[in-house]
Amino acid sequence: MSELADKRCVPCEGGVPPLDRTRIDELLTQVSGWHIEHELRLTKVFKFPDFVTALAFVNKIGAIAEDQGHHPDLHLAWGSVRVETWTHKINGLTESDFILAARIDVAS
Repeated sequence: MSELADKRCVPCEGGVPPLDRTRIDELLTQVSGWHIEHELRLTKVFKFPDFVTALAFVNKIGAIAEDQGHHPDLHLAWGSVRVETWTHKINGLTESDFILAARIDVAS
């Protein structure tokens, strides 16, 4: 398990710069199967055997997001869930995005 999963997301109030590519690459090594899209979103697709299992996973993610105060975009389809996270206030990535990703991985 990633050490990131032991941390808590920190609310972003804006006014901070997004992570630079060097730091993003460092953090990316700590979360398995996640990818950077458009240089500002962290994404991963989780596969499941059916819709019901995928929906249950979405609900798990919802509970994690509420607990952390950091909310990803979730795309539910039959047998898959696509997760996108970024820090909306700065339209980029912060460490909290990687913490959320690590916590979602633990729940999967």
